[in-house]
Amino acid sequence: MTVMEHPDRIFLRDHVISAEIGAFQSERGLDQRLRFNVTVDLRDAVTGSGDHVDNILSYDVLTQAVATALADRRYNLVETLAEKIAAEVLAHPRAATVAVTVEKLDRGPGALGVSIVRDAGRVPVTAAVPDVTVQLFQPGAAAPEGAVVLVPPPSDHHLPRARNARRITLLALDQSAWAVAGGLGIEVAETRTELDAAIRQRQPVVWAPARLAADDPAAGETPADLAAWLSRRLGAG
Repeated sequence: MTVMEHPDRIFLRDHVISAEIGAFQSERGLDQRLRFNVTVDLRDAVTGSGDHVDNILSYDVLTQAVATALADRRYNLVETLAEKIAAEVLAHPRAATVAVTVEKLDRGPGALGVSIVRDAGRVPVTAAVPDVTVQLFQPGAAAPEGAVVLVPPPSDHHLPRARNARRITLLALDQSAWAVAGGLGIEVAETRTELDAAIRQRQPVVWAPARLAADDPAAGETPADLAAWLSRRLGAG
């Protein structure tokens, strides 16, 4: 862990969502506006990211933490909701400290709410196993539904067997992924961040494997080997 006197931060500001919340009977059965502000102190400086999205804490983690917390249950207290959001954010290994503010915007003449600050070591987190399936693309099949990662078929082109043949094969699979995605009308995912976002949003994607698999010979180069490798990485079926 890199120790920084003034840690780098990412933040989500003025994120407003309507949801049912509150301990009073008058608050039951009615949605009210909630405003969320989330600031995260990072464990490592962003200068070490190499401009690669998998080397940073994605902003999607913050918005998804709010969405996951709201979907988990109905809350009586904004304090409990803020704790849940903090735990969701701190489950990410690059988050060191998180500040969460939750405000009710419709309960008075101004905003009413709570602000909390939590450190990674003080919040118990349980990493959930993602509910995702990795499948080999089957020609003629319709686009799948839900959190499904499709592995594209091999290229029809003759590829040279040179010293860098495996990388060429993976790049050809990337091209195949874009073709498959275009035919099915779904997105391509190249990075772990993109895969995780699609899984959280329960959306199917086609995996372009070169970026993740190129530097790990254990991933193989055939679609079947790559599917097995990715399944292990994701904890998938």
